[in-house]
Amino acid sequence: MNQEKVIVIDFGGQYNQLVARRVRECNVYCEIYSYKTDLNKIKEMNPKGIILTGGPNSCYEPDSPTCGKELFELGVPVLGLCYGAQLMMHVLGGKVEKAPVREYGKTLVNVDKKSKLFSDVKEETICWMSHFDYIKEVADGFDIVATTKDCPVAAAENVNKNLYAIQFHPEVLHTEEGTKMLFNFVRNICGCEGSWKMDSFVENQIKAIREKVGDGKVLLALSGGVDSSVAAVLLSKAIGNQLTCVFVDHGLLRKNEGDEVEEVFGPNGPYELNFIRVNAKDRYYAKLKGVEEPERKRKIIGEEFIRVFEEEAKKIGAVDFLVQGTIYPDVVESGLGGESAVIKSHHNVGGLPDYVDFKEIIEPLRDLFKDEVRKAGLEMGIPENLVFRQPFPGPGLGIRIIGEVTEEKVKIVQDADAIYREEIAKAGLDKTIGQYFAALTNMRSVGVMGDERTYDYAVALRAVNTIDFMTAECAEIPFEVLQKVMSRIINEVRGVNRVFYDLTSKPPGTIEME
Repeated sequence: MNQEKVIVIDFGGQYNQLVARRVRECNVYCEIYSYKTDLNKIKEMNPKGIILTGGPNSCYEPDSPTCGKELFELGVPVLGLCYGAQLMMHVLGGKVEKAPVREYGKTLVNVDKKSKLFSDVKEETICWMSHFDYIKEVADGFDIVATTKDCPVAAAENVNKNLYAIQFHPEVLHTEEGTKMLFNFVRNICGCEGSWKMDSFVENQIKAIREKVGDGKVLLALSGGVDSSVAAVLLSKAIGNQLTCVFVDHGLLRKNEGDEVEEVFGPNGPYELNFIRVNAKDRYYAKLKGVEEPERKRKIIGEEFIRVFEEEAKKIGAVDFLVQGTIYPDVVESGLGGESAVIKSHHNVGGLPDYVDFKEIIEPLRDLFKDEVRKAGLEMGIPENLVFRQPFPGPGLGIRIIGEVTEEKVKIVQDADAIYREEIAKAGLDKTIGQYFAALTNMRSVGVMGDERTYDYAVALRAVNTIDFMTAECAEIPFEVLQKVMSRIINEVRGVNRVFYDLTSKPPGTIEME
């Protein structure tokens, strides 16, 4: 991205993606890099500001993630958050120790409104604390600009050197005025203009794709989901009939979804796309036979996607590029951004095989969060019903079925999911819940139906609300709706005698079941 940017340096914090997301909400482009990134590389990127994330370590321990003093001497404004704040003090000569009182959760913070960081913030504001250590003494040149009952240094600043340290987490929604604080940093302190908008993204991507592709042929992996659909329209605008969209029906789609995708993107749809549908159900079931471990399933599905595309490319002849709808959370969760642990391999990132028979893979949405992808879709005129379609993972029902995938299990979860989505829509909840689906557990239990003993599967219903799909909370569905869904599934779906509702947030869970 050849524009102003803020860099987030990741020290292993669980909220690093949220930091980047909040910065982008200020219309400033932001990327995440590991604390191990070479200082010269950071200089070359010419950032307008740097943010240091939180992390689980104690900065004074010898093996903890750290940085050199030089980072604070670049002449670029630096904001340290939680661990990042403590590390700043530790490196610059302050004192960080184990706190006599640990702070966790919503905390009343008193701020100095004369600080640029707290411009337009209330003098007493609720912030989210999460720390065992605390800053006992600030480094030379720093002034304390926020305190709490138990934390003498909730924030400090060295205005002359543009260095700022915050003990709490402004990026989480529990910090009531956190967005204002980050806005103050990136816009007022760093001097960013705020030119990161979806219209400029679309325009810049179309230009970049044309330059990269030239007169080459491009194959796009079209799942029919939001991400690949937006990628398809973007590529279509950029290179027209040089693009061929391949839709692999792996037999792991929602009920009737294969036909619905073809209706939209096929020859009779509103977009002039070269469209190929590959019916590969039997091939996938054979590959997945006996496989229970989630990561293995993802890897198998990812590799088989690529192999199918390679075969289709050979039929078309001399395809140069493969396009995928990878988005930023996919990259981060696959362990390819920052210092985060690998949470799960996404079929289009961490699930790729070592050898891919294309000159290059193009991922035009790789830097975007889900809501940014939707904005880009609307900007290009994609209808709202497509842009706000329920998200569906590339591996499909393969990761909504716990354990081995079989044709019988696929039919069970397809039917149960269709009932669930139908009842959610009837109740008028489909526009208010972020994501909802039915999954099949690997649990079988004894039940009674028609005065006879049954030994059948349990279906789990999942519904969450989320802004960016990096964190999520369980949605509150009226009990009578859940009762109706349960009754219909047990009566209409053969092989099911129990229905559960999954209350788990993300973290500690993920949005999908596997």
